[in-house]
Amino acid sequence: MVTATAAIEIRPPFAGRELLAFLSHRAVAGVERVDESGYQRTVALTHGPGMIRVELAELSDDAGRRVLTATLHTSDPADLDHAAALCRRLVDADADPTGIDAKLAADPNLAPSVARTPGLRMPGAADGAEILFRALWGQQVSVAAARTALARLTMQLGEKLDEPLAGLTHLFPTPAAIAGLGADGIAGPRRRAETIASAARDLADGSLDLNPGRPVRDVVADLVRRPGIGPWTAGYLAMRWLGDSDVLLSGDLALRQGAARVGLPSTPAALSAHSRRWQPYRSYAGLHLWRAAAGRTAPGG
Repeated sequence: MVTATAAIEIRPPFAGRELLAFLSHRAVAGVERVDESGYQRTVALTHGPGMIRVELAELSDDAGRRVLTATLHTSDPADLDHAAALCRRLVDADADPTGIDAKLAADPNLAPSVARTPGLRMPGAADGAEILFRALWGQQVSVAAARTALARLTMQLGEKLDEPLAGLTHLFPTPAAIAGLGADGIAGPRRRAETIASAARDLADGSLDLNPGRPVRDVVADLVRRPGIGPWTAGYLAMRWLGDSDVLLSGDLALRQGAARVGLPSTPAALSAHSRRWQPYRSYAGLHLWRAAAGRTAPGG
């Protein structure tokens, strides 16, 4: 493999450890690895498999810029720019944390959380199809259960690397590989299995297009018209893959629990109405509410 480093410029503040914690909680064995300072994963690039690592614990100085250091391993040097772009997407490098925090802190219910964890970033993704499958496999099960199921799937269907690094051995399975299982080969509730198999077939043949260059509303509309894919799944993909800064998953139970913990309305309709004051940064408000639900930003916590 070809190895190179890249400096990813980041506007402070940057809540890197919170981003690490989010990714660690969802890391799929064989594909992803998180340690105390960084995040590493395998990626499918244009000319072959690769691997990326980003040091997230803190920003470094580079000629007056604040940067994160990324290490890129690619099968072909032509893929280095692609790998660096994936690193930028993963760490939400284009976010304006000062503007986001100022908007959210104007709400007294969110202000304490913003003060405790300034610079929260939306955890990005390396591939849209992967995020869709993660969301679908995660329906009605815990994050840990979904992670275990996806690790098994990866060992079964993911391409094995010729040169494993740091315990990472496989690429996440392709839509074509998952489609080959059919609904009968996918464990879990029948309806969910049919939804996954159908989405995999459509992604494999191109009839479902998750290209981030498309308008977000078009991708979301394509998703929610499919049986078994609702607003939560489409919204989650819009945040993590399409970079939509203004999604509020008001039907999400944990998010609504977090809202209640910080004194906000916790019914979907009332929370949606209240959230208009956070536009266009409702996706980031949701990160604060998820943290509140976990007890990390609750009053006195």
